[in-house]
Amino acid sequence: MSQATVKAEDLPYRPCVGVMILNRDGLVWAGRRISDGNSEYDGSPQLWQMPQGGIDKGENPLDAAYRELYEETGMKTVTLLAEAREWINYDLPPALIGIGLRGKFRGQTQRWFAFRFDGDDGEIAINPPPGGHEPEFDAWEWKPMQQLPGLIVPFKRAVYDQVVAEFQHLAEPYNRKTDRYSMIAIDQVRF
Repeated sequence: MSQATVKAEDLPYRPCVGVMILNRDGLVWAGRRISDGNSEYDGSPQLWQMPQGGIDKGENPLDAAYRELYEETGMKTVTLLAEAREWINYDLPPALIGIGLRGKFRGQTQRWFAFRFDGDDGEIAINPPPGGHEPEFDAWEWKPMQQLPGLIVPFKRAVYDQVVAEFQHLAEPYNRKTDRYSMIAIDQVRF
């Protein structure tokens, strides 16, 4: 399908989930996408993103979030913290219409979930990921939530702005003893 014969408005959005994983320190997992074979790669140096992926036919979004998280990162030891209130859409840039997302979609409509990672970093497996899945990331890091919009490809930045706004209250260190997130007192922080 060539972009000259395809109009974005004639294509649907692909139903998808996005997953924000926070560690006990309130940092968010981000993976650096492998650009080779990435149909959404627009040449941008911003290759970092959170796990995301399509919802299979008949699958509910939460089940898709757990599945995608495991397929892309190997993480299983997680606790659901929140679900975004609304679906969030993004459009592919014009140069990727008819090419990105197998040429079948104008962009994605995403349901976002936030999880706390309760495991050890040794559980994380991206290359290769578990179950024989193709790797999508070649590196990963725990990053401050507010940095995420600046790390994603520009055409997804508005999505990340919305996701950060929705889940920013979760970016506090987790207190395992009280089973809740709590603020660190300013006098405990060393400068």
